[in-house]
Amino acid sequence: MTRVLLADDEAMIRAGFRAILGAAPGIEVVAEASDGHEAVALALRHRPDVCLLDIRMPRLDGLGAVAELRRVVPETAVVMLTTFSEDEYIASALDSGASGFLLKSGDPRELIAGVRAVAEGGACLSPAVARRVISRLGAGQFGRQAGARSRIEVLTGREREVLALVGAGLSNAEIARRLHVVEGTVKAYVSRILDRLDVRNRVQAAILAHEAGLAGEH
Repeated sequence: MTRVLLADDEAMIRAGFRAILGAAPGIEVVAEASDGHEAVALALRHRPDVCLLDIRMPRLDGLGAVAELRRVVPETAVVMLTTFSEDEYIASALDSGASGFLLKSGDPRELIAGVRAVAEGGACLSPAVARRVISRLGAGQFGRQAGARSRIEVLTGREREVLALVGAGLSNAEIARRLHVVEGTVKAYVSRILDRLDVRNRVQAAILAHEAGLAGEH
């Protein structure tokens, strides 16, 4: 059973997420928080597998909370809940160790899939977030193209192709269809890419793809 902590200052948002996750097999919402301080306290008490954390909250915002959560409950994966108006916060959340980003207004299936992915040690990146936010980051403070191109030289041609598609925001299933392989093969490629590039998760790999100029190739 994947145990989830919800943290959002809007009760209706929490209720919506609870309803979606509560209907998904194998997922249980164990606690809810209305601010960052409460989220950290409840995470210490319940030790959830995943914390869904709103970026903007009173007392301690999501950026402060994710850093504290990574410090006190490192085994809990953190997924940031965002809107398109909060693009500028993503870089800081990445640096703090967030495992994924989902739009509050996104498809409920993305929410369920994202929770399951990070609970299994992966990462989740809403395609909508990837195509808008990661592109913006790649053109801004993460635009260290020469260094990124040097880093990806360790990859094979096929691995570079998979990395480019990760950078474009495609899921493993979408990449498998694009490359005409089974999804398990894509998972193996992604795992090897993360290891060879020495990046924490899929989100950071996507940013590196943009830094290197790979994401625009597909």
